[in-house]
Amino acid sequence: MNLSSASFLDSWSILNLENLCNWTSIVCNAGGTISEINLSDAGLSGTLDQLDFTSFLSLTSFCLNGNNFRGSIPSNIGNASMLTFLDLSNNILEGVIPEEIGKLTQLEYLSFYHNEIIGVIPYQISNLQKVWHLDLGSNFLETPDWSKLRNMPMLTYLSFGFNQLRLEFPEFVLHCHNLTYLDLSINHLNGSIPETLFTNLDKLEQLNLSSNSFQGSLSPNFTKLTKLKELQLGSNMFSGLIPVEISLISSLEVVVLFNNSLQGKIPSSIGRLRNLQQLDLRKNGLNSTIPSELGLCTNLIVLALAENALQGSLPISLSALTKISDLSLSDNFLSGEVQSYLITNWNNSFSGKIPPEISQLKNLVYLYLNRNNFTGSIPYQIGKLQNLLELDVSDNRLSGTIPPTIGNLTNIRALYLFRNNISGTIPSEIGKLTSLQTLDLNTNRFSGVIPLSICNSTSLQTLVFTRNNFRGEIPQCLGIGNMFPGLRILDLSRNAFTGNLPTSLFQHLKAMKTTNQTTKLSGEIPEQLASITSLAVLNLSYNHLEGCIPQGPQFATFQNNSYEGNDGLHGFPVSKGCGNDQVSETNYTISALDEQESNSDFLNDFWKAALMGYGSGLCIGLSIIYFMIST
Repeated sequence: MNLSSASFLDSWSILNLENLCNWTSIVCNAGGTISEINLSDAGLSGTLDQLDFTSFLSLTSFCLNGNNFRGSIPSNIGNASMLTFLDLSNNILEGVIPEEIGKLTQLEYLSFYHNEIIGVIPYQISNLQKVWHLDLGSNFLETPDWSKLRNMPMLTYLSFGFNQLRLEFPEFVLHCHNLTYLDLSINHLNGSIPETLFTNLDKLEQLNLSSNSFQGSLSPNFTKLTKLKELQLGSNMFSGLIPVEISLISSLEVVVLFNNSLQGKIPSSIGRLRNLQQLDLRKNGLNSTIPSELGLCTNLIVLALAENALQGSLPISLSALTKISDLSLSDNFLSGEVQSYLITNWNNSFSGKIPPEISQLKNLVYLYLNRNNFTGSIPYQIGKLQNLLELDVSDNRLSGTIPPTIGNLTNIRALYLFRNNISGTIPSEIGKLTSLQTLDLNTNRFSGVIPLSICNSTSLQTLVFTRNNFRGEIPQCLGIGNMFPGLRILDLSRNAFTGNLPTSLFQHLKAMKTTNQTTKLSGEIPEQLASITSLAVLNLSYNHLEGCIPQGPQFATFQNNSYEGNDGLHGFPVSKGCGNDQVSETNYTISALDEQESNSDFLNDFWKAALMGYGSGLCIGLSIIYFMIST
């Protein structure tokens, strides 16, 4: 019989053992008594309150992982004294862990991971002297009296991560000499790492203490953990230098030290860690150059050095990282040109000579070089990175033009080039980026017209061209909802656009803030604007607009200076010349928004305004910034 419904608990109470033994999820021994129950990922719900474990004295394995059980763990679970495997993880269980859990002295595997269990970890849990896997992570458990917990000699896997543990490092852990996996991350533990950890837990392969408040320097005695593969100490308060001795742990594959207060150099000795796959040193105070020896870590997949004070140019040896997927060097003081060796690879001789055979870094997915001092142009070879999803070179001093090879990045979703000195026109090849969601070119020296090929990028959600020298008419396609169903932000302000204000821009407009400045639009204001009720700020000043100002409930709130510099406009509030003005003035006042300097600043200001309940709705910008809400 297959278990095909979520009525397991009801069936449990009415079916006899013989019927239960016919279920494929239940194993019975020769005497007809149940020995194993495996109902993982069965879509079950309800509570465990009605389960009488005294009826299952032969039960050795009980697994309800990945269901939707609520309520508490019944205290009579202690009667299932033959259990060796107990997995209630990934449910919605609450309440406390009953102290009767300590009666299950035959247990070898215990997991309550990812529930909503509260209260102090019962010290009786250390009665489980045969347990090798203990996972209480991702709950709301609190600190016990660690001195009451006994040594658990068989324990190899221990996770208390993502709970509410406080005070210093748990002392009982230091006596679990066979641990290979230890996770105490995302708690409120403080103090220093005990030196005895390095001598007592020398079998550790994975150590995760991230997101706590541990402090002090990183001890050179880490090298005693000779079997360590993963070292995760991110988001703590560690200070001082990264010990050069770290290279002696040759088995290291993951080193995560981000968001601490580490200073000084990146040790060149890290280059000896030939098994290293992830190196994350973000958000520290490292102030050296990037050591060329990092290029020897040819198994690196993630290299994250962002938000430090690193200086100098990028070493040519980084081109040897042909497995790199995520390269994050943003928010430093790096300089020099972004040479083609960053995006291509050759042999591993590091001789400096480029052989004819240049192939692409096929694995690079995320490249972040933003907020540095890079100069030169975007390399033509950028088109070889055909798996790129995000490219950010914003806030540098790049010049030149966008190479047409950008059209080869057909998988890219976000392209940030803002705040540079890039010039020229947008290549028509931009229309090949059909997966593109964000394109931000603001504050550059672009000129010419917006290519009509951009209408092919139907996945666009954010398009920011402000502070450039674009000319000509705004493409009609930018406002057609069925062509850009996901478009949320469009900023074309501070350019030199001419022609009529496209009617299509307002077909799906819900909220708008204008900062019109240098754009020179002409024609009449579309009547569709009259139906907008969530307009926060309107500024269509100093264009060549003419005709009657549309009359709607929101338009009565705008000041005369919203339209000044348009001699052809008439109607309320600039005059009474249209003959149909029925709207009286109101004392309603709208606060002005600061003009944004970039898309990034705009988004920050926008969300701040939204969270403060600014105005009556969303605050956006035309000339053009607008939000279109899909219907």
